Amino acid sequence: MSSKVEVVECRTAKERRQFIEFQWEVYKNNPYWVPPLISERMAFYDKAKNPFFEHSDAALFVARRNGQVQGTIVAIQNNRHNQFHNERTGFFGGFECVNDFEVACALFNAARDWVKARGMTVLRGPTTLSFNDEIGLLIQGFDKPPRVLMPYNPPYYAELVEQYGFKKAMDVCAWWVDTQVAAQNRLEQLERVAAGVRRRKNITVRNADFKQLDREIAALKRVYASEEGAWRDNWGHVPMTDHELEHTVNNLKQFADPDFIFIAEVNAQPVGIAVSLPDVNRPLRAAYPNPKTPELWTLIKFLWYRHRMVNAVRFILLGTLAEYRTSGVEALLVYETLEAVRRRGYIGGELGWVLETNEALNRINRAAGAVIDKVYRIYDLPIA
Repeated sequence: MSSKVEVVECRTAKERRQFIEFQWEVYKNNPYWVPPLISERMAFYDKAKNPFFEHSDAALFVARRNGQVQGTIVAIQNNRHNQFHNERTGFFGGFECVNDFEVACALFNAARDWVKARGMTVLRGPTTLSFNDEIGLLIQGFDKPPRVLMPYNPPYYAELVEQYGFKKAMDVCAWWVDTQVAAQNRLEQLERVAAGVRRRKNITVRNADFKQLDREIAALKRVYASEEGAWRDNWGHVPMTDHELEHTVNNLKQFADPDFIFIAEVNAQPVGIAVSLPDVNRPLRAAYPNPKTPELWTLIKFLWYRHRMVNAVRFILLGTLAEYRTSGVEALLVYETLEAVRRRGYIGGELGWVLETNEALNRINRAAGAVIDKVYRIYDLPIA
């Protein structure tokens, strides 16, 4: 007979580190998982460093059996989500678990009880704190590594989640477009559309300029992060606070490339934006951060591999202000991105995530020659 599973909340930096390091146990024989930098994850969950905690709260839990960590979960109270959507939804994230339903059940109980005590009526997830971070449980596409800032998990996680009683709330898709396929079959068509949009709408497109970062953050704020922005009607979206947006930009600019960031303007005012990131997951996995290796050495290896191994991008943001949504600006931005990827000699790019219900963007993806590469699922559980 197995011993009892004990679930405790992580309250110290040492316990938070144990929470993070458990991932290496789950994925130690997995050829696709990309390990995170421990320092980055420590800062992410640090309530003094992550601006998410200026308006919301979360609790990290660890499940142990016989003193050994067997699983982890984060219970999340996202106040901005509930204010913006007029809901009482709690969230879970950071779910990692051995293939043992008793352990998973204990973890889900802890997250459910934590959000229920705060008045929530639904438990939703996985979300890594918010929809502005990694979201979803991988349910299709286990045989390849994730692209930058996308999650990965073993196939049995879906069985544990669904056995507990969670039901599908929404699927999000990651599309893959091969550069050669796009060049041979799609770029000419998109080029004609792009030329027509420029001519009819007096729209110009420029690359981001990191030397004028305040200007570019203001463009992001107008198109993406404001309550009137391009994403306001997207399921689950919550506008970032100014501090969250600045924090995110400062983190991403360490490996972002302005050649893959495009801003569409009318009369020098931003109306659309497309942001792609070099897929640094490939060199990061080659450097393989782990608790037993000094992180400085890992970073040195990562920088060496980065100049040699990056060969794709992830298209993370694409949107226009509402009045330009049917004007073809999004197709123009997709064309500019694909051209930049082709010029760099990369093999292709991942577009997403994209809501399964976003037919307009999914139609553009198909027109660009993209195919669905991975599918992630977000689940809901009513709380009695």
